[in-house]
Amino acid sequence: VQCNALLSTRSMASKTPVGFIGLGNMGSPMAKNLLKNGYPVIATDVFPQSCKELQDTGAQVVDSPADVAEKADRIITMLPSSPNVIEVYTGPNGILKKVKKGTLLIDSSTIDPAVSREMAVAAEKKGAVFMDAPVSGGVGAASMAKLTFMVGGVVEEYNAAKELLTCMGANVIYCGQVGTGQAAKICNNMLLAIGMIGTAETMNLGIRLGLDPKLLAKILNMSSGRCWSSDTYNPVPGVMEGVPSANNYQGGFGTTLMAKDLGLAQNTATNTKTPIPLGSLAHQIYRVMCSRGYANKDFSSVFQFLREEEGQ
Repeated sequence: VQCNALLSTRSMASKTPVGFIGLGNMGSPMAKNLLKNGYPVIATDVFPQSCKELQDTGAQVVDSPADVAEKADRIITMLPSSPNVIEVYTGPNGILKKVKKGTLLIDSSTIDPAVSREMAVAAEKKGAVFMDAPVSGGVGAASMAKLTFMVGGVVEEYNAAKELLTCMGANVIYCGQVGTGQAAKICNNMLLAIGMIGTAETMNLGIRLGLDPKLLAKILNMSSGRCWSSDTYNPVPGVMEGVPSANNYQGGFGTTLMAKDLGLAQNTATNTKTPIPLGSLAHQIYRVMCSRGYANKDFSSVFQFLREEEGQ
């Protein structure tokens, strides 16, 4: 009990400002959840419109990542890709230009683990601590504070990071040293892509063989072929409600993002001399889909893509 009392007084005392950089589809709802939990947020984004929206919910908006670092000693970044992360941390107006000693830097972008490690080294030189904390769960989970965070970094700083991450997510899991959060995320998404393509192929074959798609899904989901793509996120329109396939593949997890994550899987596999024959093939399929008009559709639209391919 005493321990809890100490924790609660500490968390009351610790509602000092939190910096947030990157107010896109994921970053914006995440920052709003920090505000809801009583944390003052100091934010910036390259798009003024995103800043305006968050300002209206009570955040203080500044001009650059360096300005955020001047005003906050806990900063979360949520950016599209490795080059953006490098720019925001080490660029001319980057965080590390003005970062205070002892600042906790948490990057929730999905990037190459090697870049996470580089950022950690650069931060350490300035007396700051960098942790990677990529997320799974997508935009819906971000809004409802139901994300899963996979955290890599020095174990001593994990609790300080967890305090903030639990305001934005339902699960926070410590994975090991810097870069291991990214590794876990990349591995999960590679399996997700392979599973989704397999589910789409299977459903399409069954339909061509005269099976009702709902019946086939029911049989798969009580058999050994069952997977998340078949029982929670089925790619065939009309099989399930409340998933992107029921809404012309709008929303969800975009094909472009899946192609990006598979590119990271491919890079890391090449660097570690790891064979990923199906991961590589999944990467190519999603890259082709991006150039064929599926870029902004949910990644389950691979079902539609396969149907289109057979018609040619």
